[in-house]
Amino acid sequence: MRTFLSILAQHQAVFEQLANNNDTIEAAGALLIDTLKQEGKVLLCGNGGSAADCQHIAAEFVVRYEKDRKALPAIALTTDTSILTASANDFDFNSVFSRQVEALGNAHDCLIAISTSGRSGNVIAAVKAAKAKGMNVIALTGHNESELSRLASITVKIPSTVTARIQEAHILIGHWWCAIVEDAFSEEAVNAVDNP
Repeated sequence: MRTFLSILAQHQAVFEQLANNNDTIEAAGALLIDTLKQEGKVLLCGNGGSAADCQHIAAEFVVRYEKDRKALPAIALTTDTSILTASANDFDFNSVFSRQVEALGNAHDCLIAISTSGRSGNVIAAVKAAKAKGMNVIALTGHNESELSRLASITVKIPSTVTARIQEAHILIGHWWCAIVEDAFSEEAVNAVDNP
């Protein structure tokens, strides 16, 4: 039987190993700041729990994380039921995100592509569409090497093959990205007031 303490120990072991990914996580954060400062936007895609993470992170960018600052452009490609169902019905399920990237993405934008396995066909199709438009791509995956990890500009691979532990790490990283982006734009607002 799995006890809470056994799950907690598994969670802590994964999180302790995340320190080995620090440079990659920070590089992705810097890319997000640069994207937004260059008037680009952040698009996000993923399935299931990863879809929920996309919506969660996009909401933190658009509304706020911890500080009041200007709204930042982020779109979760997981939320428009008419687009998702039309694309799946008229084409196939692999097109539900790539079609939106084709319509909404520009070369100065960044796609955050989330897949715990790195094998989600519709996420990989979105990444290919983003790369075709000259967009940068940040992938959040699990431990295993995958097509997604090979295609992305920056890949953060969580040192686990357990979906729940990978997802827990993904949202921690997403929260840190929200925090540093918010810090960058809060400082920009303060500097604008101090130096009109």
